[in-house]
Amino acid sequence: MITSEQLIELKIDPVWTIPLNDTFDRWGISTLEEQACFIGQFSYESNHFKDLSENLNYRPETLMKLWPKRFPSMDEALKYAHQPEKIANHIYSNRMGNRDEASGDGWRFRGSAICQLTGHDNFYHAGQALGIDLVHNPDLARTPKYAAQIGGWYWKTHKCNEAAQAKNYNKLTEIINGGLFGAEQRIAVMHQCERICGA
Repeated sequence: MITSEQLIELKIDPVWTIPLNDTFDRWGISTLEEQACFIGQFSYESNHFKDLSENLNYRPETLMKLWPKRFPSMDEALKYAHQPEKIANHIYSNRMGNRDEASGDGWRFRGSAICQLTGHDNFYHAGQALGIDLVHNPDLARTPKYAAQIGGWYWKTHKCNEAAQAKNYNKLTEIINGGLFGAEQRIAVMHQCERICGA
């Protein structure tokens, strides 16, 4: 069990105390190693549990770099730059179970929770696992209670405890992130969590 005082020392808002402990209980994240890895990984993904919604406020140059097929020219990128809702509806349209750009699904099901859950289909499956309707209430994914539970569901379904127990931190980062982005920072927070919570 993690305490408010320990979270404060980790520079995480103590409002996460109950959501995290409830998530650890529900999804079998029980050892210090598992919990430290969970906090290290998702602290990085969510800017220390502060950002529960994807930041899509991009410059045109960044749009062209990240999504060259969606933004093949500067003229096209300029139509969307610095308009997060419009960007989300464009880049996430007609994929991951989302409908077309006009439907608003891209924004509705933008990266959310502590694990950046994205797309209609992922919201549907997470909601089914949690027993809530995330499709019709997607903003629930952007609240601490459900953001943490969604992270726990993702952790369990992707067998992250096994990687944590094996101390295979790069594999764990790849499972969470799809690559090794921020691996050193994730591991640093994990070790800090182990020191603070294991004392």
